Amino acid sequence: MFKDFLAHLFPRVTIKRNLKITYTFCLGGLAFTSFIILAVTGALLLIYYVPSPEKAYSSVIFLEESVRGGRWLRNLHRLACHAFLVLVFLHTVRVILTGAFLKKRYNWIIGMALLALSVFSGYTGYLLPMDQLAFWATQTGTELLRTLPAGDYIYGLLAPDGTGGSLTLIRFYALHIFILPAMITGLSFIHFFRIRREKGVLPYL
Repeated sequence: MFKDFLAHLFPRVTIKRNLKITYTFCLGGLAFTSFIILAVTGALLLIYYVPSPEKAYSSVIFLEESVRGGRWLRNLHRLACHAFLVLVFLHTVRVILTGAFLKKRYNWIIGMALLALSVFSGYTGYLLPMDQLAFWATQTGTELLRTLPAGDYIYGLLAPDGTGGSLTLIRFYALHIFILPAMITGLSFIHFFRIRREKGVLPYL
């Protein structure tokens, strides 16, 4: 009876079509899966991370050297970030090459916003370890921001006391762990909802 219920709930034809590899390569779904891994590993990293210029680096070292699986967890978070950015970029390229953005322009705007937020989220996370590489990379990025229109204003919002300052670190920390992930999550659900409503992924439904 249970077997018949599953067969009714998940027809073979539907399963075969869902699992069939198409031109989309499920890049959007893979990117969102990477985002979930980022959220889970990031939540675990928060247990040991201290958002302070004096203690941030030492808390990362403690995580890697004294916590069982800490180094593996941090590396998984970093690799998931790389995978997320690459998959979002490939998904964007696929949409451009197939011309899908011409018929779904509203969803295209949402997708471009997701791409920008994803890159910015990775950038804000770069400062958090507070080592020399993080400091100088973030310093370069913030200085480049000042060349944009209203760049000085944006710089003042992001780095009010300079790269490595306590206020700057707190703002990057808040952006990275809460504000940007919340925005990415919300836009992702709107993105997926519109795809399902327009039957862009499963046209046979």
